[in-house]
This record gives sequence, C-alpha cells and structure tokens, in this order.
Amino acid sequence: MSGGFILSKGYENFNNSETSFRKSTLIQERIGLVSAHMYKQFLDYQHATMNTTEIFAEMIENLKAIADSMKQSFASRGIATDNSIYVDFDKEKSVVVIHILWHTISLTTRCNYEPQALFREGNAPMFSGRIMAINGNYNELIEGAKTRHEIMERLLDKEVASLFVPADKSQNSIFKIRHLSNREFFLNSTDASREFVLKVLETICGGGVYHEEGSRKSFNI
Repeated sequence: MSGGFILSKGYENFNNSETSFRKSTLIQERIGLVSAHMYKQFLDYQHATMNTTEIFAEMIENLKAIADSMKQSFASRGIATDNSIYVDFDKEKSVVVIHILWHTISLTTRCNYEPQALFREGNAPMFSGRIMAINGNYNELIEGAKTRHEIMERLLDKEVASLFVPADKSQNSIFKIRHLSNREFFLNSTDASREFVLKVLETICGGGVYHEEGSRKSFNI
C-alpha cells in the first residue's frame, strides 16, 4: 500500500510538471506575440518621432522666413512692425510661437507622449507623430495645467490643425484642419513643413474676429 501510494504520488507530480510546462509554453507563445507587436509600435514611434522632429525644425525656419516677409510687406505699406511680428521657440525646439500683429499662433510637438495611431475611417490606422497648430500662445494656454490630460484638453480646445507624420518617409503626411472634420489632405515630406505653416496662417490671419454676440466669434473673408 505504501509503495502504491508513492507511485501514485510520483504520477501526479509528473502530471503537474507536464501541465506547468504546457502553461509556461502557452504563456511564452502569447507574450511573444504581444512583445513582437509592441516592438513594431516602438520602432514606428522612434522613426515617426525622428521624422516629426525634422519637419518641425524646418517649420521653425519657414516661420522665420514668413515673419521677415510679413515685415517687408507691411513696411511697404508704411506700417512699422519691429515689435509686433516675431518668432519665439524653446531650446528643445518642441514649441514655436509666431506673433503677427494681433494674432498669436503656436506649433508644438509636445503631444507625442507614446506610440499613437491616427484613426482613419475605412482605412488602417497610421502610427505617426503629430504637430499641432494652436490659436494662441502655447505657454499661456498650458499655464497651471498639472497633467498631460489637462494639457491636451486645453490644446485641443484651441487646435486649428494637425499634421500627422508617418514613420516611413516615403509615405505622405496627413494634414487635418479642425473645422473640416474628418477630411484628410496629403503632403509629401518635401512640402509638408512649408505647406502646413502657410495653410495655418491663411486659416487664422485670412479670417477675422467678430464683436462677441452669443456664439459668433470669428469669420473668414
């Protein structure tokens, strides 16, 4: 009886070991799939971030050129603009603010906290970096905000447009203007920085501001 008990116990241990091995193998297989998926997202995030940083640096240079061109244009009309048209940016080059008379426009890459994809109706999501164009001074808008969620809420409230930059440079960036809802515009990597800042300036400076009456606040001409 005692020997039978020992054999039975040994058989149960063998069964338990086999079950544990199967469970361990299953875990490894499924975690391997998750890891591979996350690794792909991580690589896309890295490449998209590099491409976004490059395009944003070009945008800063384009905004400087735009400010100089604006000054010349107003000077030819007899309007002095020494202190009313200028560009500011932080040392990390993640926020740039252009002041044009009574308009202030900010562009920022400080919305790329983690790998994120652009939702596309009827198409596969596109992992991308994002450059946001904001109507107002970025630094003033986020003052006192304590969390990323609170910062994004404030930025989205004042968003004019966003440029979504893919991980693959051969792909077009996608340009979305807030008041045009889900419509997508495509810009190649050569033109993206210039066309984005020009369209944002045309959208904001090409319109105007109504005297406040209920919900009427701005107009386009």
